[in-house]
Amino acid sequence: VQLVESGGGLVQAGGSLNLSCAASGPTFSRYSMGWFRVVPGKEREFVAAITISGGAKYYADSVKGRFTISRDNAKSTVYLQMDSLKPEETAVYYCAAPPMGTYHRVALQNYRNYDSWGQGTQVTVSA
Repeated sequence: VQLVESGGGLVQAGGSLNLSCAASGPTFSRYSMGWFRVVPGKEREFVAAITISGGAKYYADSVKGRFTISRDNAKSTVYLQMDSLKPEETAVYYCAAPPMGTYHRVALQNYRNYDSWGQGTQVTVSA
């Protein structure tokens, strides 16, 4: 599956952004999906994941209550609504898909279990 992110940009602290990730191919609905972020010099960090029908959603503790992951299988798109953004969340945000059949929380939280990645979208949060 090929993935293309959009929606990044510059926002003030406390502001919101809604990231989108459009997937190609007819089998999008059969993939769990995840969002990760990378700060230069740091390891890729799990942000959120969602299972195939949206029945289960997982979040990093640092974003719980502020970020919401969702998907529209009819549009082959996954979203990440980010509210109350903080300057330290400035990063490149990536969406990713693991192999079909990956559903468990622990697996979805590890970027090494994903084999399809988008090109990333820059999010900059100013103080």
